[in-house]
Amino acid sequence: MTGTMEHIKNSFQFSLAGVPLCALGTGALWWPDQRLLCVSDLHLGKAERLARRGGPVLPPYETRDTLDRLSQDITKTDAATVVCLGDSFDDLASAQSLSDTARMQLTGLQAGRRWIWIQGNHDPGPVELGGAHLQDLKLAPLVFRHIADPVAQGEVSGHYHPKAKLRGTARPAFLVDTARVVLPAYGTYTGGLRCTDAPLVQLMQEPALAILTGSSPLPIPMPRRP
Repeated sequence: MTGTMEHIKNSFQFSLAGVPLCALGTGALWWPDQRLLCVSDLHLGKAERLARRGGPVLPPYETRDTLDRLSQDITKTDAATVVCLGDSFDDLASAQSLSDTARMQLTGLQAGRRWIWIQGNHDPGPVELGGAHLQDLKLAPLVFRHIADPVAQGEVSGHYHPKAKLRGTARPAFLVDTARVVLPAYGTYTGGLRCTDAPLVQLMQEPALAILTGSSPLPIPMPRRP
C-alpha cells in the first residue's frame, strides 16, 4: 500500500505524543495514520523578492524546483492531506507574482486532497490559491503551527530552518524531543539556523535528536555547542 511506514524509502521513523511519524529525506514529515504530509517554509518566490528589493540575482527556478519536489513527495506518500506550515511565500508580492505555470501546478497538487496553509510570519494571509488558511491546526494529539510555543506538547512547527553539522558539513535537519518536532525549511532557496544557536538550544529539551536530511536521513544527538 502506498504511503505506509514500510514503503517510504529514504526516511527515519520516530514517534511524538505516541504518534508514529516519518521524517523524509526531503525535509517533509509524513503521518501515515492520517495520510498527512507536512512541509514548512517553502518561501515560494524568494528569487523574485530578492531581485525586486535589490538583493543578489539568483536563477528564478526555485519555485518550480520546490513544487516539483513537493509533487514527488505527494505521489510517493499518496497524501490525502497536505499541511504547509507557514512562510509558504516569501512576501505578499511573491504570492501575487507567481507565474501561471506555478499556479496551475499548485492547483494540480491540491486536486482531490485537503490542503491547508498555516499562517507564517512572512505569509500575507489568505491568498487566492485554493485550500484552507488557518492560524494553527489541531489534530489530537498533535498541533501544527508555524512558530513553536515553548510550553506546547505534541507540537509540529517550523520557522527556524534548523541545520545540524556532521563532520564539518551542515545539513537541514528535523529537531525532535519529547514535546515537539521542528521541521527544516523545504524551500530550495532557504538558509538555516544552527541547532547550536541559542533559540534552538533553549527551545529543545534534553535529550533531543537531530535528523539530518538527504538521500539517507541520519539521526544524531542534537549538537548544543559550536
